[in-house]
Amino acid sequence: MTDPLKPGSTIGILGGGQLGRMLSVAASRLGFKTCVFEPGGDCPASHVANFHLQAGFDDEAALIAFAESVDAITFEFENIPTAALDVLEAHRPIRPGRDALRISQDRLTEKEWLEGLGLKVAPFAPVDDMQGLTSALDRIGSPAILKTRRFGYDGKGQARIAADTDAEAALEAMNGAPAILEGMVDFSKEISVIGTRGLDGRVACFDPGENQHEGGILRRTTVPASVSHGVATDAVLIASRILTALDYVGVLGVELFVTPGGLLVNEIAPRVHNSGHWTQNGCMVDQFEQHIRAVAGWPLGDGSRHSDVVMENLIGDDMDRLPAISAEGRAALHLYGKGEARPGRKMGHVNRISG
Repeated sequence: MTDPLKPGSTIGILGGGQLGRMLSVAASRLGFKTCVFEPGGDCPASHVANFHLQAGFDDEAALIAFAESVDAITFEFENIPTAALDVLEAHRPIRPGRDALRISQDRLTEKEWLEGLGLKVAPFAPVDDMQGLTSALDRIGSPAILKTRRFGYDGKGQARIAADTDAEAALEAMNGAPAILEGMVDFSKEISVIGTRGLDGRVACFDPGENQHEGGILRRTTVPASVSHGVATDAVLIASRILTALDYVGVLGVELFVTPGGLLVNEIAPRVHNSGHWTQNGCMVDQFEQHIRAVAGWPLGDGSRHSDVVMENLIGDDMDRLPAISAEGRAALHLYGKGEARPGRKMGHVNRISG
């Protein structure tokens, strides 16, 4: 195992959104500097990071300069071009590693990998054209959801097929992108586990949270989740199994469906995760510090929950409620420093201590 990074070292973060912002804050508490690589200007992370290298992911010279200015590299979003990773990896370690990105960047690859691990997932089939969609519907049936294999998030890049007559319109909505058909799952709730694996192989997971979505976007996460102790334990064991199989370093989000037949894995996210924001006010060590600790090669912290929390995302015109929210007791406000509050845009979140 490599030596742990010393305070004063610089951690490079690919991506400058709100997750990069909160990672930078956590790193600063541990005495680290951060350098954000982000093509856009005035991004949330640039407001708090020590350095912002503004360049495109196709700028090889900038990527090399970035890598040589930091001691380790991590990322806050999955869709980093492979060519950029090739350049960076030749100069500095990337944590978590490339395999987690490869698997999570493609929904079909992810489903096949999870099945290969012996885990349950929703019925699925690849779709490249109308013939493939017809064949997939014959096998899986409707209702179902057609999704792009890559680049979808917050409900984007997907179309619901309530009946076979919706198939043509759903395929057109994919705009020619390779897709995957997923069967609808009979589930009572969605939960997620935020797990961390250190360089030494130690795994630590936060308590499962219960998620509620509106319009394809996470609205709130409640902890503890209203599931039995056995279900919660199984969820943590599944997350641990995935972390170990990937030889992972850092924080990973695992979304699961609670079904009559047991837990199904919906998807994995190789980064700090929206449904883990509750840890900022419910634990001594939150998901962002855990990730920085893992990337730096430090021992993982104590992520045990000391409070019950309801995390609510502030989306779009939720910002109109800011005066009332800021006056609440037992509520911690986390704003991302974004300018325009557009519909569907995550502007911040509030953690309410409920017990």
